[in-house]
Amino acid sequence: MELELKGRTALVLGGGGGLGGAIADALAAEGVKIAVADIDPAAIERSVHKIEARGTETLDLVWDLSDLTVIDKNISAIENRFGPVDVLVNITGGPPPTPAAGQEPSLWSKHFSSMVLSIVAITDRVLPNMKARGWGRIITSTSSGVVAPIPNLGLSNSLRLALVGWSKTLAREVARNGITANIILPGRIATDRIRFLDEAKAKREGRTVEAVEAESTGSIPMGRYGNPEEYADAVAFLASNRASYITGSVIRVDGGLIASI
Repeated sequence: MELELKGRTALVLGGGGGLGGAIADALAAEGVKIAVADIDPAAIERSVHKIEARGTETLDLVWDLSDLTVIDKNISAIENRFGPVDVLVNITGGPPPTPAAGQEPSLWSKHFSSMVLSIVAITDRVLPNMKARGWGRIITSTSSGVVAPIPNLGLSNSLRLALVGWSKTLAREVARNGITANIILPGRIATDRIRFLDEAKAKREGRTVEAVEAESTGSIPMGRYGNPEEYADAVAFLASNRASYITGSVIRVDGGLIASI
């Protein structure tokens, strides 16, 4: 299927991570120019090296999403190199595992800034050019916890759910400008983040990581963790012209994990 993305420009936040790196590579395979943003320079280098092997133009941006003051500078760097951003992929790091109760307000505020305010502000920065050209894609990656809250991920469940309400509201506001806004949420995708959460659960419960993984995969109808590439392919489709009538949606890539309709 021709996705008609060649020559577009994408900004992939969290582009050095497991999901972000796979998404950047999937878009690069379609001929998209990629700005890879991440807080970890080494992770960016790995992602960019893989993408450039496809002959795709890239721009690396070391970006701490908690610093809202660098947004205009970083977006301007993309525009100067490639032109306006056509596809914005919003991915943030996850907060530490915690119960919902008993957390310091400062912890909530810190992660609200990096996980929610940053996404809203970055999107607001690229929207005017999308509107002017009558085309844009805003794809925000969250978590299965926004549908079925995950135990001991109180911060993540709450803050990521805020992005769902924001994205749904935004989708109605910009639809007539040729811009779509969708949420995509992973189930248990085999990334470093999932490994970290499995290890944390094993330590908390006095079990082996292998036992935790076996229990987790046993709850997934497909009987396995997903591959980052499977998640990335769904994002690439949402970014394409083929998905022009999909907006305001929450797309699950979870192997059937979430039991609710």
